[in-house]
Amino acid sequence: MTEKIAIHTDAAPAPAHAFPQGVRKGPLLTVSGQGPVDPATGEYLFPGDVKAQTRRTLDNVAAIVEAGGADFADVMTLRVYLKDRADFAAMNEVYEAFLEEKIGDRAPFPTRTTVICTLPRAEMLVEIDALACVD
Repeated sequence: MTEKIAIHTDAAPAPAHAFPQGVRKGPLLTVSGQGPVDPATGEYLFPGDVKAQTRRTLDNVAAIVEAGGADFADVMTLRVYLKDRADFAAMNEVYEAFLEEKIGDRAPFPTRTTVICTLPRAEMLVEIDALACVD
């Protein structure tokens, strides 16, 4: 049976609660929900700026994906939790540019679900988690 291992990297923020940044078992790698947090300071960044928060959040997700032995092209699906429906277009603009930068034409883009919801902290406009399959 394949061992399940916790993923940790200083390139992404430490979890605020009792869960790891990611978990890998065999080829599957999950990334816990990430927000717009500075990995070095734990500070929430870019209040009120969904574009900057989306980029910082995706950078945090990517750092954990890479720490788990994967490349962003290995990501199968992303879930985006958005605080305000009005921010969808701005978030999506940054999201698409990020995927072009990280994946380009090397693989199909991951599937995505976007949920409009209340987030754990008032300053968060976006949270993102991921599932990857590592070759």
